[in-house]
Amino acid sequence: MVDHSWLASPTPPQLLRSSGPEGPKPKTEHPLPKSTSTHASTLSLSGITKRFAGVAALADVDFEVRSGEVHALLGENGAGKSTLMNVATGTYQPDAGKITFEGQAIGTLTPKLAAKLGIAFVHQHPAVLPDLSVEDNLRAALPSQFFSPAKDAKKIATEILQGVGLDVDLRDRVEDLSVAQTHLLEIAKAFALKPRLMILDEPTAPLGKEAVDLLFSRVRKEVAAGVAVVYITHRLAEVREMADRVTVLRDGKMRGVAEVSKISDEELLSMIIGRELEHTFPAKSAKPGEVNFRLSGFTGTGFKNVAVESRRGEILGVSGVVGNGQSDFMKTLAGLESFSGIVEVGGQSLTSRELLKRSAYLPADRLHEGLAMTLNVRENAAILALKKFTNIKLINAKRESKDVLATLNELAVKAPSAEANVSSLSGGNQQKVVMARALLSEPLIVIADEPTQGVDVGARAEIYRLLREISESGVPVVVNSSDAKELEGLCDQVIVMSRGHVVDSLRGKDLTEARMIKSAVTATTQSVSVVDGSYGARKITRLGRF
Repeated sequence: MVDHSWLASPTPPQLLRSSGPEGPKPKTEHPLPKSTSTHASTLSLSGITKRFAGVAALADVDFEVRSGEVHALLGENGAGKSTLMNVATGTYQPDAGKITFEGQAIGTLTPKLAAKLGIAFVHQHPAVLPDLSVEDNLRAALPSQFFSPAKDAKKIATEILQGVGLDVDLRDRVEDLSVAQTHLLEIAKAFALKPRLMILDEPTAPLGKEAVDLLFSRVRKEVAAGVAVVYITHRLAEVREMADRVTVLRDGKMRGVAEVSKISDEELLSMIIGRELEHTFPAKSAKPGEVNFRLSGFTGTGFKNVAVESRRGEILGVSGVVGNGQSDFMKTLAGLESFSGIVEVGGQSLTSRELLKRSAYLPADRLHEGLAMTLNVRENAAILALKKFTNIKLINAKRESKDVLATLNELAVKAPSAEANVSSLSGGNQQKVVMARALLSEPLIVIADEPTQGVDVGARAEIYRLLREISESGVPVVVNSSDAKELEGLCDQVIVMSRGHVVDSLRGKDLTEARMIKSAVTATTQSVSVVDGSYGARKITRLGRF
């Protein structure tokens, strides 16, 4: 029988995550010291080169991770991080270079051999089967002996989930889980395999603070047992908290490797983006204009009676414990759900159907809700602005191409061409395509749900700048984020939600990370029940968005 003693039992709630280079570092209830490993190399990649259609995605890259250490891998979106790890797991075959695992040279590494060696990869976009149940996904990913004896199979599966703080019914279909729950399922599968090498690609991006703390605690325990961990992230605070060493890639080349304790954030940023990043957040509006956005009695499925207003040049933020109505609020504001109450933009009262047509919605789950993955970059960017490019009944292809390319260049999207399939882009560049679509649609209002999730520090600054420019132009901007430091730096006003209610509204000196977290965790409101009234009746699918 397989030993399941490593599994944890508590299932904590997912709380607001506080992060960022200047933010406080995550803490665990029983912190373990970081590794000071001097162990032998677990994985060594030497002189790795990988080309796609003649273009070098990796050029002569060296990378090593030792047993009993966390090695952070940093770089902007498209720098080659995921490509390098796909080589390390046998998904891609290198055009040149050598792979060594625990001292043994590997001629041809395949995914099957990688799994046999004990290499587990937690992808940024979870590799799950959405049409199947949670239990079926576990059974498909794990050897049958994990569920022996058969009479204890459901108990064992539940314990695997509890080990990462995932509290869902085993019969739930994976497509019905939230983004965060799907990521936790992916992480649970990896931990269950008891790997010798674990690769974590942006594992905390959609998670709340408690889930992050539990994940960090689990990773430390695995490292203490000798497991080697590669940790891919865009958050320097997490590097400081977790990693022993760090390697930086830029443009497919290795820019340096260092011990985390011996390199500053400024030096890391310079290596990552190749330039000085003077200000992460653009200046806030000094003299806001007239009121251009107002909600009164705004009520929908999962939230109730939201009342707030903002002025021209201001960005409105939405904060709170993950899963307390923020995403429902954002989707409803984008016209994807019906509502009761008043929504005014520029003095004009709008219905849900009008909001659907005139708003630009940046969903948190860009892979399933934000992009048409079978279309190319140009088609995805232009899909909401086709009327603008239409003469009589025909699309002016020349104008479409010109405007789309100008917007993609403004956002510094890295892609082989505008005709490349959007699925071939890195996660951060895919998010920029979603942003480009919003800009091209010339919306009445921009609703951005976790707009910088999985986006590198350079691109994040560009997104902040664009959101500020949009608000200064007179278009209301509403941003939901689980990163309290991000909301503090970006927004002029933040509403804090708890159980579907607004429990605090913050401006000026009160708009701080600490105040947001305090308001979220000390609220005593009761949950808003899911109703069957007029505002809960209509549900628009992601295909309906297009």
